[in-house]
Amino acid sequence: MKQDGGRQEVKQRSRDGGIGQQDVIRGLTELAFGKVNDCVRLVLEETPDLQNLDLNLLREVKRTEKGAVEIKLIDRLAVLQQLAQMTESGNSEMESLLQALQGTEEA
Repeated sequence: MKQDGGRQEVKQRSRDGGIGQQDVIRGLTELAFGKVNDCVRLVLEETPDLQNLDLNLLREVKRTEKGAVEIKLIDRLAVLQQLAQMTESGNSEMESLLQALQGTEEA
């Protein structure tokens, strides 16, 4: 998995007990808006370089007896809801967006 300087710093602070709300918000934002390219690359490439793949969005990989591959990714809607709660967004636009994504927008 890709390890940039920022993530290494967060891991070190985690070990030291210094993870703050902004770190959590940053992590949730990466999950909510991250690209799935590396997850797809994992199953499509014959010999993927696991050290250079960002698989944070990946929940599960299955390969059937017939060779079909199924990947499950994180629930982005749940991540967005958590992100909205953490930022204490009383913003009606954010609430409308989440309702629309859920298909429960009020008429």
